[in-house]
Parts: sequence; structure tokens; C-alpha cells
Amino acid sequence: MPPDLVTLAALVGLVLGYILGSIPFGLILTRFAGLGDVRAIGSGNIGATNVLRTGRKGLAAATLLGDALKGTAAVLVARNLSEGPALAAGLGAFLGHLFPVWLGFKGGKGVATFIGVLLAFSPPALGAFAAIWLGLAFALKYSSLAALAASAATPLVLWALGAPTQAVLFLILASLLWWKHAPNIRRLASGTEGRIGQKG
Repeated sequence: MPPDLVTLAALVGLVLGYILGSIPFGLILTRFAGLGDVRAIGSGNIGATNVLRTGRKGLAAATLLGDALKGTAAVLVARNLSEGPALAAGLGAFLGHLFPVWLGFKGGKGVATFIGVLLAFSPPALGAFAAIWLGLAFALKYSSLAALAASAATPLVLWALGAPTQAVLFLILASLLWWKHAPNIRRLASGTEGRIGQKG
């Protein structure tokens, strides 16, 4: 593929990913359920963990699924072009979730979308992520801590699986995820972080 077409394909993947990633499922689902604006409770986040603080486990699960599958869909569609656009689409979907234009660029923290993008690229790496997340979440009841640990391990797992390009992508995604979780890290350090299942 000529260099100009490679660049164009990557841009198409990035834009496609961003559009899909910027769909705020948590906000949409809670409003349709008559619960108002999910940003007004708990952490103020639009993601599944904060939706769970409404007490509606079904809505939280639906939010998690929607936020994950938009990342998966972006990568799978862009992969029809080539691997480069697929990588760009994964980045775009993650950026769209974190910085959705529809919400003044104030979005979620990216865990579910991280999972969805990882599913599209490497189910084995997703298995490692899930094992780390579930183990820590079950033991300590801190979703944020579990996500931070699992995301940090993901680039290393991908590298060990022989996927260095994907490892670089997920190093970028994990760095952004940690940056978005800076308030959670401070609360974890001070012992004031909300636990899984705690209502807002």
C-alpha cells in the first residue's frame, strides 16, 4: 500500500474509532432508566463502576458491555483495511471514551473500552487481564486498583506473546488510563476510595 494510502487508512481508523468510542453508554442508559444524570452521583464518572453505585446491577453490566464492545467493533471494522488502521482505531476508541466531544471532552476512565480493544487484538491477553482484575477486585473490593494493576500488566503480557506493536499501543492506553485514575490513586493512598457495590 502506498505511504499516502497507509496514512489515510490510519486516519480513517482513528476517526472511526473516536466516533464509536465517544458514545456515552453509561449516561444514555441511566437517563433512559429514569435515574437522571449519572455524573451527579459517586465519582461523577460515566462508566460502569459509577453506574453500579445507583444500585442497578443490570444497568452497570449493560454499560460495561456497551463501553467494551464499541472498542471491539472499532478495531474489527478497521482491521478490514489492515493492522495499522486497526491499531489507530483502538487508540481512537479509547480517546473517544476518555474525551467525548458530545460531553465537552469529559468522559470515562477507559477500563471497559480498554478491555474491548484488548478483546479484538488478543483474547489470551484479555484472559490475563481478567484474571488479575477479578482476583484483586474480589480480594480487595477496589475496582480502580484492580484495573490499574491489570492494565499495567497488559503491555508486558502482549510483549511476551510476541505482539510488540500491540504492546506499544497498550502501553499508551495504560498510561492514559493511569492518568485518568489519578484521583483514584490519591484516594487509594488516603484510604477514602469507594469500594465495589458502594452506592453514591
